[in-house]
Amino acid sequence: MHDYLKKLNEAQREAVVNTKGASLVIAGAGSGKTRVLTYRIAHLLANGVPPYKILALTFTNKAAREMKQRIGEIVGFEHASNLWMGTFHSIFARILRYESAYLGYDSNYTIYDTSDSKNLIKSIIKEKKLDEKTYKPGQILGRISRAKNNLITPSTYQNNSTYYSTDEAHRVPYTGQIYAAYMKRCKISGAMDFDDLLLNTNILLRDHKAVLEKYQQKFDYILVDEYQDTNFAQYLILKKLAEKHHNICVVGDDSQSIYAFRGAKIENILNFQKDYPEMKVFKLEHNYRSTQNIVNAANSVIANNQKQLPKKVFTENDEGEKIGIVRAITEVEEGHLIANSIQEKRLNEQKKFSDFAILYRTNAQSRILEEALRKRNIPYRIYGGLSFYQRKEIKDLVGYLRMTINPNDDEALKRIINYPARGIGSTTMSKLESAATANGISIWQVLAAPQNYGVNINSGTTKKLQGFIILVQQFTELAANNDAYDAAIQIASNSGLLKDLYNDKSPEGRSRYENIQELLNGIKDFVSNAHEEGTDVKLHTYIENIALLTDMDKNKDEDQERITLMTIHSAKGLEFQHLYIAGLEEGLFPSSMSMESPEEIEEERRLFYVALTRAEQTASLYWCQSRYKWGSVESKSPSRFLKELDQAYIEATSDDNYSFENPEPGQTHFRKPGSQPAFQNSSTRKSGTIKSRNMRQPMRSRPTANQGPAADPNFTPDPPENIKEGQTVIHQRFGRGEITRIEGEGTNRKASVQFASGRKTLLLRFAKLKVIKAS
Repeated sequence: MHDYLKKLNEAQREAVVNTKGASLVIAGAGSGKTRVLTYRIAHLLANGVPPYKILALTFTNKAAREMKQRIGEIVGFEHASNLWMGTFHSIFARILRYESAYLGYDSNYTIYDTSDSKNLIKSIIKEKKLDEKTYKPGQILGRISRAKNNLITPSTYQNNSTYYSTDEAHRVPYTGQIYAAYMKRCKISGAMDFDDLLLNTNILLRDHKAVLEKYQQKFDYILVDEYQDTNFAQYLILKKLAEKHHNICVVGDDSQSIYAFRGAKIENILNFQKDYPEMKVFKLEHNYRSTQNIVNAANSVIANNQKQLPKKVFTENDEGEKIGIVRAITEVEEGHLIANSIQEKRLNEQKKFSDFAILYRTNAQSRILEEALRKRNIPYRIYGGLSFYQRKEIKDLVGYLRMTINPNDDEALKRIINYPARGIGSTTMSKLESAATANGISIWQVLAAPQNYGVNINSGTTKKLQGFIILVQQFTELAANNDAYDAAIQIASNSGLLKDLYNDKSPEGRSRYENIQELLNGIKDFVSNAHEEGTDVKLHTYIENIALLTDMDKNKDEDQERITLMTIHSAKGLEFQHLYIAGLEEGLFPSSMSMESPEEIEEERRLFYVALTRAEQTASLYWCQSRYKWGSVESKSPSRFLKELDQAYIEATSDDNYSFENPEPGQTHFRKPGSQPAFQNSSTRKSGTIKSRNMRQPMRSRPTANQGPAADPNFTPDPPENIKEGQTVIHQRFGRGEITRIEGEGTNRKASVQFASGRKTLLLRFAKLKVIKAS
C-alpha cells in the first residue's frame, strides 16, 4: 500500500482507489473532502496517469493552489505543476484563449469584472434613453447573468414571450435589447465577462465537434470539487467532456448547497445517478472538525429538509460544550454580549483572537458588531468586505494595464482617457462613443481618425487624442519588451498616475498612494514566482490572473491576529474554534427574501447547517427581540431553526431559563419550562433549556407603519421620578442596564446606566427606561 493511503480512513481510501468510471463522493461537513480529492489525484499520478490527462476543477484559486501543493508533496512538484487544475473560470478561460479563433475572438481578449459590465450596461441604458432608476444596471446585469448561466443567448431571449412577459411585469421590457447590445459591444471590445467564459465554452463545444473531441480525448479523468455549487452551464460542459470515458468523480455535500441565488442547481448532485447509472457512491460521514454536540445539533436541523441524499454524519471527538442560545433585547445589546463573551473566553482560556469568528446573514449586520468590538479594542477583519482590487486607484492603474494589452477595451479606455486630466471632456467622449456604437467598432478605432466617422472636434482636442494614442502605443511596446513588473512601474509613472497620487498629501491621498505601491509589490511577487515556476512573466498573464481572482482569494491578511467577521456565505469551507452566529430571527435568518417556497426555506436551512458546522469547539447562537429597520424598531421572533435544534444539545447559563413552545404556524415564542416537553418534533427529544441573559417575555406584537421607535405597544417606560440607583432597566435601543448613579434635579435629572455596550449618561425625561428589577 502506498504510504499516503495509510493516512486515510476506510471510507476515504475506498473513494481514492476506485478511480474507474463515474463516482459520487458525498462528503459531510468536516469529513476530509479536500484530502480525498487530493489523494485521488495523487493516486492517479502514482499509477502512471500523465498529469496533463487530468482535469481538476475547483471554485476558488486558493483551493486549487493548496491541492496542487499537497499533491506535489506526495508525488513530486513537477507532476503536480502539469495538472490542468484550477477554477472553472480559469480553466475555461485557458481553453478559450487556445480556441478563440473559432468564436471570432483574439487570444488576448479582456475579461470584464462586474464593475466593467455595469458601466457598459449603464452606457447602453443612457444611449437608449431609458430611465436608469427603473433599469438599474446591477439588476439588468443580474438578469443577463441568469440568462447566460442557463445558456440563453440574446436572440433566444428576445424571441421568447415568457422572458418578455417577466421583464414587462418587472417594468423592464427592453432588457432583451440591452442584452443584445451588451453582447455586441463586448465582442467589439474584444471582451468577455465571467458568465461568457461558461457560455462561450458551451458554444465552442456545441458548435465545433473537432474541438469537443480534442478535449474529450485530452482529459481521461475529470474531478470536480463542490459539485453541489455547479450551475446549468457548468453541468453541461462537464457532461460533454465526460461523455467519452465516463471517468468523472464529483465531490460535494448537498446539505451545503447554498448558492441558488448565483444559479447553482442542487439537482446536479441529487440527479447525478440519472446521468451515470453505473456510478459508485462513496459516503464520507466521519466529521473530524466538530464536537459531538455540534455535529448532532446540526444533524437535527438538516433532517427537516426533504430534498437530500441520505447520510449520517458522526464524530468520535469529545462531547464538548452544549450550544448556547442567547436572546438580546436589541441588536446593540447583541453586539456587546458577543464582544463581552469573546473577551471573557479569550482571557479565561488564553485564546487567540484568530480562534474566534462572528457570522451573520447579511453584510448590513456587521456595523453594530464592528462598533462593539472597536469599543473593546478587539482587532477584527471583515472577510469579503471591499476588496483591494475594487478600490478606485487600483482600478485606475489596472485600467492602464488592460489598455496596454487590449486597446479595444472600451471600459478601460473610458476610465483612464482623462485620468490624470488631459482635457478630454465628457462631450468629446460622448461623440466618440456614439460614433463607435453607430459604426459597430471600438472607441479606440474611432480615436485614430475621428473625422472619418463624422466626429467633429477641434484641432486642440484632436492633438490631445493623438497624444493619448501615442502613450498607449508606447505602453504596448513596453509590455512586449519587459516583464510585468518593469512594464507596470513605467506605465504607472509615465501615465502621470503616480505623480497625481503622490501630490495629494491628505491621509486619504497617502493611503491611495500606498495602495498603488502594494499593487506594484504584488506584480513584483507575480514576476518572482513566475520566474521560479518557469511560467510566463508578461503583463497579459498577470492581468488574467487578477481578473480571475475570487472574493476568497482577495484577502491578504489571513495570518494576522484578529477576529473574523463574515457573512455565512463567505464562511463556507472555513472552520473556527469558537463561533458566534448573530441575528437568528424570522425574517432575517431565514431571510424574508427566501420564505416564499419550500425550496427557498430548505436552502436557508442548509445555510444554517453550513454556519453551525464551521464550529470546532463551541457555538453560540444569538437573536434579538427588537431590531432597527428603516429608522424604526421592529419586534422580532426567534428563528425556526432554533426551534428545530434538538434540545439535548443546548443549554442555559442564566438566572432564569426559557424554552420554545411548539409555535402556531408562522409564530415562534418563548415560555417558562413546565410539564410539557419543548421542541416536540417527529422524534421524542429530551427537554432542554435556552441560554439567555435575565430573559423575560419578549415583545410579541408586530410593528405597524406609524409606531416609530417604540414598536412594542406593551413597552411602557416608567416615570423619570421612579428611576433609582441599583435598579435594572430596559432601554429600547441599548437593552438591559443597571442604574449606577442618579444626579441633578427636576428636568435636569440624569442617570448613569451601565449597559452591555458601556456606560451612558441619560437625561431621564427623554431616556424612556422601564424598570425590570427593583434596587
